[in-house]
Amino acid sequence: MATIFIDNRPYEVCSGQSLLQQCLTLGMDIPYFCWHPALGAVGACRQCAVKEFRDEKDTQGRVVMSCMTPIKDGMRISVNDPQVREFRAHVIEWLMENHPHDCPICDEGGECHLQDMTVMSGHTYRRYRFKKRTFRNQDLGPCINHEMNRCITCYRCIRFYQDYAGGHDLRAFASKDHVYFGRHTDGTLESEFSGNLVEICPTGVFTDKTLKKHYTRKWDLQTSPSVCVHCGLGCNIIVGERYGKVRRILNRYNGQVNGYFLCDRGRFGYEFVNGDNRLRQPSLGAYERSALATKPQTLAAMADLVRNDRRLIGIGSPRASLEANFALKTLVGADRFYLGTSDTDTHLVAIILDILQRSPAKIASLYDVERADAVFILGEDVSNTAPRLALALRQALRTAFGGLLETLHIAPWLDRAARQASTLEAASPIYIATPNATRLDDIARGLFRAAPDDIARLGFAVAHELSTQAPAVTDLTDEMGSRAAAIAAALRQASHPLIISGIGCASPAVIHAAANVVAALCEIGKDAQLCLTVAEVNSLGLAMIGGHRLSEAFAVVHEDGAPTVIVLENDLYRRASQSSVDAFLKVAGHVIVIDHTANNTTAMADCRLPAATFAEGSGTFVSSEARAQRFFSTVGPSENVQESWRWVRDIAAICGSEPASGWNRLDDVTAACAQTVPLLHSIPEAAPNANFRIVGQKIPREPHRASGRTAIHAQEHISEHRPPTDRDSPFAFSMEGALNPPPAALIPVYWAPRWNSVAATAKFQSEVGGPLRGGDPGVRLIEPAPTAIPIYAVEVPAAFQRRSQEWLVLPLYYVFGSEELSAQAPAVADRSPTPYLCLNPEDAAAFGGAEDCRVGLTINGDVYDLPIQLMNDLPVGIAGLPAGLPGIPTASLPAWGTLARGLPL
Repeated sequence: MATIFIDNRPYEVCSGQSLLQQCLTLGMDIPYFCWHPALGAVGACRQCAVKEFRDEKDTQGRVVMSCMTPIKDGMRISVNDPQVREFRAHVIEWLMENHPHDCPICDEGGECHLQDMTVMSGHTYRRYRFKKRTFRNQDLGPCINHEMNRCITCYRCIRFYQDYAGGHDLRAFASKDHVYFGRHTDGTLESEFSGNLVEICPTGVFTDKTLKKHYTRKWDLQTSPSVCVHCGLGCNIIVGERYGKVRRILNRYNGQVNGYFLCDRGRFGYEFVNGDNRLRQPSLGAYERSALATKPQTLAAMADLVRNDRRLIGIGSPRASLEANFALKTLVGADRFYLGTSDTDTHLVAIILDILQRSPAKIASLYDVERADAVFILGEDVSNTAPRLALALRQALRTAFGGLLETLHIAPWLDRAARQASTLEAASPIYIATPNATRLDDIARGLFRAAPDDIARLGFAVAHELSTQAPAVTDLTDEMGSRAAAIAAALRQASHPLIISGIGCASPAVIHAAANVVAALCEIGKDAQLCLTVAEVNSLGLAMIGGHRLSEAFAVVHEDGAPTVIVLENDLYRRASQSSVDAFLKVAGHVIVIDHTANNTTAMADCRLPAATFAEGSGTFVSSEARAQRFFSTVGPSENVQESWRWVRDIAAICGSEPASGWNRLDDVTAACAQTVPLLHSIPEAAPNANFRIVGQKIPREPHRASGRTAIHAQEHISEHRPPTDRDSPFAFSMEGALNPPPAALIPVYWAPRWNSVAATAKFQSEVGGPLRGGDPGVRLIEPAPTAIPIYAVEVPAAFQRRSQEWLVLPLYYVFGSEELSAQAPAVADRSPTPYLCLNPEDAAAFGGAEDCRVGLTINGDVYDLPIQLMNDLPVGIAGLPAGLPGIPTASLPAWGTLARGLPL
């Protein structure tokens, strides 16, 4: 800590930080543009000027940039000195010379950092009367709109895109005073983090093109805190709604999870909520002959089904909330509840849950990942399966070079100097072992391409190098032995080593190998951490609730005489082969599907009940970090659409089941789940309950600047409708309520006096860039046992052996297209690949195939006609299929297949 004097008043601040960051932490309003809490300082805009004095006798002082000035004990500065106030006013006037002043039509209007800083600096009158610099805008794809004339040359965009996110196609092009930020030619931005430019840019240069399609003013959006549903990391988001439709997704700061940034799948995948294939009204009968029904008619029809057949079985879902899965399990009974994941995924997630519970290592949050100084990735293409994790790994470079920066006396927040210094090292201590190339390969010190069994063998060998208690690997080649020794040495030298794996390879051996490595590190006294990724938003939560395998449900239906099946938010055709699902649904007596989106399973149902999406309902998810987090509805209630647990409760009431039929609000189900499932006993602590009030008032979903909602119903009646009541949360569907800052888990939008942009996040943090006041949202359900004894897996797989005329087909994941819900959003679908088969050129040549022909792939008796795509990094004897795409048998992978040369394209 240090003591500094600001305008002659003493303040205790953190030493080692920049003056601007600490002034903002103290609540002072200093304008800035180029600085960002996650990006550090480069001193490009000159807007954050303050005056620094030598001592208390100095009356002259000197103007310094607060973002570039380190804290020194006893330093004296002035924020409000007339000279620096005038300096800041001049700077903003210079920056605004060429700005078009198009606030009334700008998509950023009302939430613009430039607007805030202009007012704060006192620039209220335009004196410039000459011709302005103008640019041609670019088409940057389906997600980002480009308006270069608004640029003030703060360089934030390329600093984030290139330096922070590792992108290469967005650059600064300059000639004299003309600086252009864009691509060398029109085209979709390639980075999976390009959407963050919308929030990074302090003006309206980069804006959300998906919002522009159904534009509304930012101050009219109704917003609520939520959780991204497109992978297992549990990134925090803010959902914006208007006229009953979701309009956009914004990042919601969580210092332990996603921080300031989201991936593009999480930001733009929301449009499935507004899609044409949404189920918005109950329907009865076979799909071809189905008829829409009212809720009372549907419940009456279901009464006939369930009263006459008490042999109900339930199939849960990893994309449904804890409350929905628990409600269904309570209704049908533990013996008749089945996990709605493929048998492979069920087995892998069960292994992960077991490892997390008994491992002596801490489960790494994304905040922890950024502070790792050595990383070993086993089998997981995190850029595609957990993209926000990949972004965090890029920041681990700074930690890895921390010692070098300290030697050179460079503060880590001096961004340009720190990054240039890091280039003095050859590469970061990040080692990646995967079957295919990844987007993180450019920052890795060591790469290993192999089949899953060989990746597992490398992991087991590294663990044995670290501790002789770990099992040895027999028949290890000299090359793999030396590779294992190098990785083990780097991990042993690190202070905070991190091991990453997951279900991407669909290999239990790879996960066990990762667990062995982290156990060995803990045994030798290292502060090691473990990160195991899962596929979907509630995969780990579903495993905690527990249930039987999906294949057992298929068997029970055949043995039990056609019971009634309730399928919860799940397309079973993504979980098993088409033939097995067809047989299951055909034999079932009746099929009741509770889902929000039409799919192949809903088409086979006798009764379809429209469920609420994450934007229309509330509930709890558990992330891969074992962090339980609450999400809240943003769209007001509908007559026919309701949360899945409410549909289950209604069915329970028909059956006379207790206690499910007595649940009246979300808190009832959450409490029952916490009392019943030991691992979930802490989930009520994820957020305050529905009775929470601030000075007796609810928290408004609409900002106080909202212009009202009368126009929404003007065709019905000119007067304002009474807002609906939300019994499940402490939020109000109106602008009326408490204006005081709510607890972190209940922050619906970041706004503070004078701060209308996302920069207002700083007003909610205990320290700028640090945790939110009161702690970051969510509660961790699993913590390491300090006295836990490392337990090693002992079954080391044999080395991978090629088969004659057969290939091991593995799933290849894509950030755009592999996830079920986001793939239905137009902006994501536009960036998704088409189905193909990936082969090593040597394998393609072996059967006469080439990149200009198709191939017949046979797996488990099914034949798929696919074009060939060559990949040099793919091991010989391995083939890859894009996971999750239509017509791709992802659930049955990995599997051995045969190839036959097809016709040229």
